[in-house]
Formats: sequence, structure tokens, C-alpha cells
Amino acid sequence: MNFDIDFAIRTFPTVLKAAPMTLLIAVISMLLGLLLGFLITLCRMYKVPVLNKLAALYVSFIRGTPLLVQIYVIFFGLPTFINYLNQAMNWHIPVNNISPLVFALFAFTLNTTAYQSETIRSALSAVDGGQMEAAYSVGMTTLQSFTRIIIPQALVVALPNFGNIFLGLIKGTSLAFAVRVVEILAVAKIEAGDGYKYLEMYLDASIIYWIMCFLFEKLFILLENRLKRYKIEITT
Repeated sequence: MNFDIDFAIRTFPTVLKAAPMTLLIAVISMLLGLLLGFLITLCRMYKVPVLNKLAALYVSFIRGTPLLVQIYVIFFGLPTFINYLNQAMNWHIPVNNISPLVFALFAFTLNTTAYQSETIRSALSAVDGGQMEAAYSVGMTTLQSFTRIIIPQALVVALPNFGNIFLGLIKGTSLAFAVRVVEILAVAKIEAGDGYKYLEMYLDASIIYWIMCFLFEKLFILLENRLKRYKIEITT
């Protein structure tokens, strides 16, 4: 079977049109995961009773199981749980009307939350604890100390890992096709069915993924350099 370069070029724009869906999943999951990951980190750092153990178990489970398995568990398990609530609480949540995108976002958010919580925890631990005490000595509250002193410096440490997590999310969204979410890889497979041009379509998809990751990699490097200058201004 010969490689059809004309077919690959002709269908490239069609596959590219699915890029916004890929970015939607990655960005929303990343932002929600950042918020939830920070809450989990606080529970573990301050050893909140019960929540501390549950958070540690959750992080261990997510990091120890494949993302695809997590997606399937959410896709098949969440509707079952909702149906149970409908019966137990006399609710009327229309499970069959829930978009596959919702399940995908739920799964990706749960996955990235665990990894971001570990990144946040290590970044906060890297900041000298004496700075918190110094903030208290000048009358700052705990919230002010975190937002003005600790978090800006921890962000410099965490940003490279955040970048890696986000790039991993972009590539990982290809698994959303398993639950009928039409993103880049899904469109590539659909187009490939016309004449069985799978190699051409996979090449198109790989180029799009690479371009997206390349651009965001440069963006994170730019942010990292700016935050490094900000850290210097704080510590000098």
C-alpha cells in the first residue's frame, strides 16, 4: 500500500478542526485539577483528620492505575451511581442525556488533580518555611502569607512540572475517543475509514499534536522566565 501524500494534505484541515475540542478538554481539566489539587495538598500538609488519609489514598490510586482504565470506570460507573441516586433519593437526573464530553472531563480532571497535587506539595515544601514566620512577624495573615509570599515562589518551582502535566493532557486526550468524544484522533480515524488511509491520518494527527505541544512548551518556558525574574525581585 502506497502512502497517499495528497490525501494526507487534503484531509489535514479536517483533522485540524478537532483541535479546539482537544484544547477544551486539556484546559478545563488542567484548571479544575489545579484548584482541586491545591485543596488536596492543604489537606495533606496540615494533616486534616480523615481527609488526609483519603487524599493520600486517592493520589495513590490515580497514579497507580492507567488513564484509560480510569476513563472506562467513569464512563460506565458514573451512570450506574447516578441511577442509584435517582432511585434512593427519588431524583430524576437524565443519565442518558449526559454528553460523553462530561464523562471525559470528569475522568481527566480526576487524573490530573492527583498529579498536580503532588507537584504543588513538592513546590510548597521547597519554599523556606522561615518566610512564613517572617510574614507573621510583620502582621500578615496566613492567607496573605500564602498569596503574597509562598505561592509566587512555589509557582516558579512548580511551573515546569505543570507544563509537563499539561502537555501530557493534550496527548492524553486522544484516549477520549474511547468514550465517543470526537477530538483529533477520533476525526483522524473517521477520515481514515474512507479508503483505509490510516497511516496518512495518523501522521496528520501526530503533526497537529506536535505543533500544539511545541507552542505550549514555548509558552511555559516564557512564563517560567518571567516568573524567575519575579522571584528574584521578591528575594532580593
